[in-house]
Amino acid sequence: QVQLVESGGGLVQAGGSLRLSCAASGRAFITYTMGWFRQAPGKEREFVAGINRSGGGTYYADSVKGRFTISRDNAKNTVYLQMNSLKPDDTAVYYCAARPLTGDEYIYWGQGTQVTVSS
Repeated sequence: QVQLVESGGGLVQAGGSLRLSCAASGRAFITYTMGWFRQAPGKEREFVAGINRSGGGTYYADSVKGRFTISRDNAKNTVYLQMNSLKPDDTAVYYCAARPLTGDEYIYWGQGTQVTVSS
């Protein structure tokens, strides 16, 4: 099992940047594929970005491709989401999630961090 705690959210103007962090505690962080999701008011939660166990493979939603970068530091049990060129449509609660080695779904979730982008 792994516990996830996000940080780094806040209020930023359109065009600005934020970096989210997700600190993992528990065992075997390196065995988890990690992802970032977000949920805006009145909308369903959506996938934002994912990174494989080694950090060598990343994938993104089309809406953030070229603006967001996911990375991980397995020595620090932390995954990051660098968000540049932010838009008001990026406003949401952002969640970190972990998918175990033997699973097809993200089953561990953080509590979320609010990102608000003003126009």
